[in-house]
Amino acid sequence: MANTTPSLAYLTYGRETYHQEALFSIASALSRARETPTLSLDIHVVTDQPRHYAALPVQVHPLDADTLAAWFGPHNYHFRAKHVALRRLLDELPSVVLVDTDTFFLTSPAHLFERVRTGQMLCNAINGTLADTPQAIYRHLTPELKARGLADEHMPLLNSGVIGLTSTNADLLDRSLELMDDLYPIARSAFNLEEFVLAMAAYGKLELVGCTDLIHHYWSRKQLFRAKTLAWLNKHRDSLLSTPALDDILLVTDRLPRPPRAARLIYKLRTLPLPAPMRQFSLELLYGCHEYDNEFDKACGPAWWEKAATNAIERHPDQSVEAQLGDWLNHRVLRQLLGSRLEDIRQHLRQQNLL
Repeated sequence: MANTTPSLAYLTYGRETYHQEALFSIASALSRARETPTLSLDIHVVTDQPRHYAALPVQVHPLDADTLAAWFGPHNYHFRAKHVALRRLLDELPSVVLVDTDTFFLTSPAHLFERVRTGQMLCNAINGTLADTPQAIYRHLTPELKARGLADEHMPLLNSGVIGLTSTNADLLDRSLELMDDLYPIARSAFNLEEFVLAMAAYGKLELVGCTDLIHHYWSRKQLFRAKTLAWLNKHRDSLLSTPALDDILLVTDRLPRPPRAARLIYKLRTLPLPAPMRQFSLELLYGCHEYDNEFDKACGPAWWEKAATNAIERHPDQSVEAQLGDWLNHRVLRQLLGSRLEDIRQHLRQQNLL
């Protein structure tokens, strides 16, 4: 009997960071698959750097620069390649779940695969309706889309960090690609156009099914979760599939690495003597200095320091905060709070061109 279990797929290209993310996501799938020993896990990686995946039990589909450029389409829109890659895989496989690299599994992929059925489209999350979108570009487009019969205010929007389809519904991707190429010239400022047109293509035709309970997509707070996954990768780089490596994946949680509530309250009280604009900056520095029990949360310290600086700059765009960060770090109260970690913080922020 033919295997009808969906295949897991990744599209990875470009910066080293994305390949690091993919390695961890694939390893997390393999780690969690141990919860369902009968699962036969079929993984495909479409990539411009096959060497990264040589040690993993995956089928690699090499991707050259010319092919990738063609997949970006007439407007050189990078996220368009996701739909093309999935469409090509569905030409060969009965059903596929394409997963973004900035993800990791919270449970066995078997439970994800149960949600891939004819007449349904699996996505990472269902995000309200078109009427509720905060993006002005889509509100601006709504009258034209309604006039063309493409969408209405009730159309549910989605996050495409996960896309799961059966081959019988693969033509939906032909429609999404057509819409993408058509709408890009008037919606080019919308970086997430690919998931918007995916929602349009599915609307009224396929039932949307989410999976945030099964897989964590860390599109938000990305620096912190990348620090966790990179710490795991650095620890197990030479033995990604060893039992200790797969066991350690369970320690990389989907929780934001923050100190316990009592510690946060103490830090907040200690920063009260500081000028108001400095307090949140100082709190985030202290979050990075906290001695976490979990080694992968502990690895997020430098990421917290970076976020403290970038958040302060974004929080006060009209106050030249970037030029003031050095003075803030020299404040008597903050120097006392940071103690011996102050020099580590200064050095790291300099390396990141934030100081």
